[in-house]
Amino acid sequence: MPKIYILDVTNRDGVQTARIGLAKLEKTIINMYLNEMGVYQSEFGFPFTRHETNYLNTNLELAEMGVLAPIKLEGWARAIKRDVQLAFKMVPKIKHLNLSMSTSRVMLTGKFMGKMDEGDIIKNMTEAVDTAYKLGAETIGVNAEDASRTEIEFLIKFGNAAKEHGAKRLRYCDTLGADDPQTIYERIKTLAQEVKLPIELHCHNDLGMAVACSVLGAKGALDGGQDAYINTTVNAVGERAGNADLLSVLLALKYSSGLRDKELFPPEIKLNKAWQIANYASYAFQIPIPVNQVGVGPNAFAHESGIHADGALKDRRNYELYDYEELGRGEPELVETGRLITVGEYSGIKGFRNVYGKLEVEFKDDKEAERILEIVRYANVHTQKPLTKAELLFCARYPEQAAKIMTVTP
Repeated sequence: MPKIYILDVTNRDGVQTARIGLAKLEKTIINMYLNEMGVYQSEFGFPFTRHETNYLNTNLELAEMGVLAPIKLEGWARAIKRDVQLAFKMVPKIKHLNLSMSTSRVMLTGKFMGKMDEGDIIKNMTEAVDTAYKLGAETIGVNAEDASRTEIEFLIKFGNAAKEHGAKRLRYCDTLGADDPQTIYERIKTLAQEVKLPIELHCHNDLGMAVACSVLGAKGALDGGQDAYINTTVNAVGERAGNADLLSVLLALKYSSGLRDKELFPPEIKLNKAWQIANYASYAFQIPIPVNQVGVGPNAFAHESGIHADGALKDRRNYELYDYEELGRGEPELVETGRLITVGEYSGIKGFRNVYGKLEVEFKDDKEAERILEIVRYANVHTQKPLTKAELLFCARYPEQAAKIMTVTP
């Protein structure tokens, strides 16, 4: 029976968003939260990019240690042989890759300026796939950029060529958010039936339909007899108007009237982690959660009108489709109103121990405490923000890995 998997791309597509970004420590914490939530795979970065090398290698080390497990860590690269070779040279233990190539005639003309035709596209893609497997890849997904503006006949040809060379998935990219739910359902169902590969849905929100297109596209893959992989980002952060929001996709699979009885919700997902990861991503990206954000926005469970307030108090199901407790909401938030000691790049040992004492972290001696303090100082410089509880605990538990993650050598 085909099923749906969640493949989150916050650490790849999300960080490509103009005017925002994440420190490498923050990307690592995002991966840890995704792992705790039960997300199948994280597209965790760009293995051919030098400034990501230490972060990527160390996250793979954390995976080997069992800290980042069972989540799969997948890198992104262009479907070009030299990019793949460079990726394995710089991140030799990477096992999962998504290789991307533009497929639409619009981009053949406007991006490649007529220097490549459809035959060249397939040749470059298959050569890149072959190279990746030769260098040690275990799974390769092939990415059809601008698939929604690509003729279906060429997408089928492109997908079949990828399959013949061992690709495990075909990623359908609605790069400009141009699709609508009905169209993407029909196209994805056709692709699934003709290519007979699992299909990834990568949808952007330029028309406000990224979640709807992702969910209906996934249903098209299932109805075509293949597994579906939905690409999401936390809080929908992404290029231009954003990507498909992680929590919105999950809630649609679980509660929308046409899908709730089809058992499409991934059973490994822990929705009670949603509130935690949404707030961490908001803090790390420095993007406030919108008041009307699905599930985690300040107004998601707020009622003011007399009729709504009365109905919600009598029975929450009158005006609430799902429970806030299910999303990890409802716990009291404690705010210091008196003396507050924080840890930063200029902290001393006494203030540092005070903060970690509240986290119930004990050090065996002063030498260990001073070592962790030094890591925390660098972490504060690295993120340029006061460290969160998760970041402080990570530095204390995995100081060697934290040091490597924060190291960038030009």
